[in-house]
Amino acid sequence: MASQQLPEFPFAREHGYNPSPLNAKLRHEDPVSKVKLYDGSQAWIITKHEDCCEILDSSKLSADRRSHGYPEIHPGGHKAKHAKPTFINLDDPDHDKQRRMLESEFTPETVNKKWRPIMEHTVDIILDKFIQKGRDQQPIDFMEEFANIVPPQVIYKVLGAPEKDVERLSKDSELRNTTARDAAESANKELNDYMKDLVKQKIQQPRDDVISKLVVEQYKSGNLSEGDITTLAFLVLTAGNAALINSIGLGTLTLMQHPSQLVQFKKNPSMAAQIVNEITRYHTISALNSRRAATENMDIRGKQVKKGEGVICSVQAGNRDEDKFSDPETFDIRRHFDKEDSLGFGYGPHRCQGEAISRVELEIVFTKLFQKLPSLRLAKSPMNFIPPGAKHLKGSTLFTSKSLRPP
Repeated sequence: MASQQLPEFPFAREHGYNPSPLNAKLRHEDPVSKVKLYDGSQAWIITKHEDCCEILDSSKLSADRRSHGYPEIHPGGHKAKHAKPTFINLDDPDHDKQRRMLESEFTPETVNKKWRPIMEHTVDIILDKFIQKGRDQQPIDFMEEFANIVPPQVIYKVLGAPEKDVERLSKDSELRNTTARDAAESANKELNDYMKDLVKQKIQQPRDDVISKLVVEQYKSGNLSEGDITTLAFLVLTAGNAALINSIGLGTLTLMQHPSQLVQFKKNPSMAAQIVNEITRYHTISALNSRRAATENMDIRGKQVKKGEGVICSVQAGNRDEDKFSDPETFDIRRHFDKEDSLGFGYGPHRCQGEAISRVELEIVFTKLFQKLPSLRLAKSPMNFIPPGAKHLKGSTLFTSKSLRPP
């Protein structure tokens, strides 16, 4: 197929919150095929769950964007090649070495013992303010007043930012996701400058937080420089923010679109983990991050992928693969499957390190939201909802003030 006939990736969505129908079309008709990228280059796209797992777990492909053929999907990616990479764009053993520096802070055990109480307290405060703002009998913007606020505030506290700075910093984080480039770049610089200062503070007076851990265990032993820690801290700050914000928005909307399932959840809050599992499968928010460059020739379903060619694992398509999940196009909180089988957090050595804390945060959000606001309802048609930061699209969801009265 000629380059001009290839589908352009990322695929356009028909609606702001539904995956492109091209995902299913390719999965059914040509699960290992080629797409055209923004700069006219080509890459392979993989749409079957089994193949995505094989590729993301393989040492024959590189996650390093400096590798020849790595598929960039926007101009900023080419600029990023010149920056010093963090572990998300490194291969083993460098990837594993750097990842281990943060690993103990994000295990399920640490998350539940150390970070869960902080997350619960943070969500309670933000949700109570949200409820108070909704008492004037006017619709309130759920994304702006709740979903956009929770993840940044949580991660700043995990990193060790002083409480007095958290609210202001969260607003800077929101600006990073705006489509106004100048505002986003300005917020980026301010956040990075703040991180530099915070690292200096932790070097002088370490506490019990992620940056302090890096200072005590890596900086003082000479493994990392002050600049390295700033870069890692900025990565932790930014890596999952947009995905969590969109997961809260889309998860809330989807539950409200399935009222019988929502009733079941309200009656049985212990289903929270199961619900988060299904939301991250059904929506697969981080759908563009599983990209690789082949470092040697390989065969995928009879197609010859050559060394130096780009490979994109469409984890969003894989999470709706009929060969892996029964009736995958249907949202069903009663669905049972191993959370490792969901590609919502990636797969293999580069599977998201923040998965445990992200899952718990979402469990807390959905549980508290619908326990405190059991009558929450939409003030606009769901068709008006567009995930913040979605390509070429802007918007958010409004919820009616009447629904903001606590039970």
